[in-house]
Amino acid sequence: MNFLDDSLFPENQEDLVITAAPYGPEWQVSDFPEDLPLTMDEHVQTAVDCYNAGASVLHLHVRELDGSGSKRLSMFNEFLGRLREAVPDMVLQVGGSISFAPESEGETAKWLSDDTRHMLAELTPRPDQVTVAVNTSQFNVLEMMEPDDLKTTSLAEPALYEAYREMIVPAGPGWVEEHVKRLSANGIQSHFQLAHVAQLDTLERMMRRGKFFGPLILTWVGIGGGFDAANPYTLMNFIRAVPDGAVLTIESSMRHTLPLNMMAIAMGLHVRCGNEDNLWKQDWKSKMTSVEQVEQLVRISREFGREIATGKEAKRIYRIGEFYQSTDETLAKNGFAPNRQPGQKGFLHHA
Repeated sequence: MNFLDDSLFPENQEDLVITAAPYGPEWQVSDFPEDLPLTMDEHVQTAVDCYNAGASVLHLHVRELDGSGSKRLSMFNEFLGRLREAVPDMVLQVGGSISFAPESEGETAKWLSDDTRHMLAELTPRPDQVTVAVNTSQFNVLEMMEPDDLKTTSLAEPALYEAYREMIVPAGPGWVEEHVKRLSANGIQSHFQLAHVAQLDTLERMMRRGKFFGPLILTWVGIGGGFDAANPYTLMNFIRAVPDGAVLTIESSMRHTLPLNMMAIAMGLHVRCGNEDNLWKQDWKSKMTSVEQVEQLVRISREFGREIATGKEAKRIYRIGEFYQSTDETLAKNGFAPNRQPGQKGFLHHA
């Protein structure tokens, strides 16, 4: 990304897109019952509250009534249907880590030889986005957390702690290519959640080889544990590798979330917050609801002079519904140099 002399002036920046992630699938409801929804009505109300506070993108998961994360396609379909009525302008983004479980013998037969994460492309009504990982990697979400982050939560239990510490994101090349193909075919945007520059390199190669035709919508996830560390050097190293036509959101964990989001706001990037990322105020004295986190970012952004994107503006900024027809168009729209043609020498430039 190029930063011209006037790039830090708010009048030259897009309005801020705030993604709320208020469903905290790693937590048990008892960890923060004041904020973590359980019933379907509570799930929907949480979305409405985050939207009213200033969030224009909703990163969603669903719980069963026993508090566990749902693996039922029907439950996600119900939730998406209700959200389309309750928050029609909001960008609906489904977390792409879900492996659906078949609910009938017919579904068992249908899914027997398929990765059930591909069923995200079959959601009805369809979401605007599904998050997509690139390259199989360690996903130790606890590595950069402090002991005080986990006290009073279920993740302090040794067995659960070890389970989350050993998590891996399976995202091999064949799976990624098939997944984005299915999502695009059903009009769902792939929102890539990347751990470091090497994954961005792989994604660029996919585009150059004609394996993905669409806008480069990215989230940089700075949480350590197989992902970039949450610090300015790793963030800026990633930003320098992102082409000018991409859209970049910043995500981190616990008390790293606010300072990195403040950097993102100042630089004209976009932000994510909510109890899936963080539970605490910066002084550790009390927990902070997802709505409070959204409201905090709204206040800070307006102090910078940067306004908050509405849902309709977020859809334009994120280029929802935009797909391309060729490798050349994909590279040009995203700000990459074109592929080298036979006999072409020297460094290439994008149009």
